[in-house]
Amino acid sequence: MAQEALNLTKALKGDNKTQGNWGEVVLTRVLEASGLREGYEYQTQVSIETDNRSRMQPDVIVRLPQGKDVVIDAKMTLVAYERYFNAEDDYTREVALQEHLASVRNHIRLLGRKDYQQLPGLRSLDYVLMFIPIEPAFLLAIDRQPELISEALQNNIMLVSPTTLLVALRTIANLWRYEHQSRNAQKIAERAGRLYDKMRLFCG
Repeated sequence: MAQEALNLTKALKGDNKTQGNWGEVVLTRVLEASGLREGYEYQTQVSIETDNRSRMQPDVIVRLPQGKDVVIDAKMTLVAYERYFNAEDDYTREVALQEHLASVRNHIRLLGRKDYQQLPGLRSLDYVLMFIPIEPAFLLAIDRQPELISEALQNNIMLVSPTTLLVALRTIANLWRYEHQSRNAQKIAERAGRLYDKMRLFCG
């Protein structure tokens, strides 16, 4: 636990790339706890060529039953939140808070412009999940500016924290469980039908 806290502190004080890597580590742990399987119900770092021949690489693509996909972005930076968390006076804390809120809003806009939903071969839902990897940073943002949620939705984005993302992913895992059960039941019914037909031919 102490080592994990140290890693988090280093990540918060690092550059944007370091923080992005930390976000991906936290996201990986949430995915592992969800019951989904990498390579089956989700894929990471898939490189997709766009219509204009450039390439985009969503952090995670979660597969849903019925051929739908959900993209998760984990590149949110929390430099300003680190300054807020470690501020020693009210003025510094307030300045850092405003920078944190601006950082969340800016990432919403940048992510919205990527338009992941239109990538070739991706059957995405109408929104992307924007992952904020530290729960207090997520709660602080939506507590101080609740309108960030609606602004995100206007850009086809849903803001998620480790807790809310885990709930969503476990729901998806349950959908897959029901899907597999349904497929197995259908296979059993088909085999029973073929066996019945053979018995009719044999007895007839």
